[in-house]
Amino acid sequence: MKKYKVILNPVAGHGNGLRALPAIEHLLAGCGLDYDLVQSERSGHAIELACQAALDGCEVVVAAGGDGTVNEVINGLMAARQNGSPRAALGVLCVGRGNDFANSMAIPVEMEPAVRALAAGQRRPIDIGRVSGGSLPLLGPIPQGRYFGNCVGIGFDAIGTIEAAKLPRWGGFASFLVAILKTIFLYNHAPLADIQFNGKTITQRSLMISIMNGKRIGGGGFIMAPDSLPDDGLLDLCIAEQMSSFAILGMVPHFMKGTQATQASIKTGRTGRVTVTAQDGPLPAQTDGEIICTQGRQLDVELLPRQIEIIYQPAE
Repeated sequence: MKKYKVILNPVAGHGNGLRALPAIEHLLAGCGLDYDLVQSERSGHAIELACQAALDGCEVVVAAGGDGTVNEVINGLMAARQNGSPRAALGVLCVGRGNDFANSMAIPVEMEPAVRALAAGQRRPIDIGRVSGGSLPLLGPIPQGRYFGNCVGIGFDAIGTIEAAKLPRWGGFASFLVAILKTIFLYNHAPLADIQFNGKTITQRSLMISIMNGKRIGGGGFIMAPDSLPDDGLLDLCIAEQMSSFAILGMVPHFMKGTQATQASIKTGRTGRVTVTAQDGPLPAQTDGEIICTQGRQLDVELLPRQIEIIYQPAE
């Protein structure tokens, strides 16, 4: 069994994954890494591949793709853990558009330093979130849940994620910024929802509810939780109340600098578990850049402490 299992999503970044294949193989071989590389073939395939690699005893499973690929590999590793496998570490090679997980977890986004980090093998444990409930039109309710590494976004940023996926092959932040500007005028009537955490309930029309394990979304350009730590056992909440389109425009610079908590329309908090229940209208939601809910009325999110080790690059 090879030490490293590399799971490449060839369509990540509108085909950038496949284009990056020769460079990935060249750099892995140049570092003398003992690896096996396989390409995912469909949505959900990386979950199966990662689970099997961990069950087979692979030491490091590498997600080569964007945030969606990383999310699938995380779900595969968590499935393997439930089946009693040894802990396989998670590595990441960024060939997608967003790469928010890597940005949040001190994993190099550039290919060469990322491969060097894999070779160095420095590890740290991180918390993993789990979101359950919700509903997709073709799949129906998803009570079994979905694991995530970086975030769950309800409302505005979920619609922004849908809009970003429609855009041409641009960089992650450029796509997300354009999508945000479109969403400002598409989505400005938030559902009335109850947000329950730490024994209290906030009831309001919430334009956006960001539930963060990492720090950033939108290709690293929006700092949703500047003080978040991925191993502190807590989710960081950023809740924006209903506001006008022009007020949203005024908030964009704050989110880019991570200073939104200074604004009266923003509520923050930390918790190990949060439940969001809509009183009128559905809860569009995404996790790690993947849409998980368009029609559901309730989402439960919890944090599981120190579930997976990642390969990262410590700050010098």
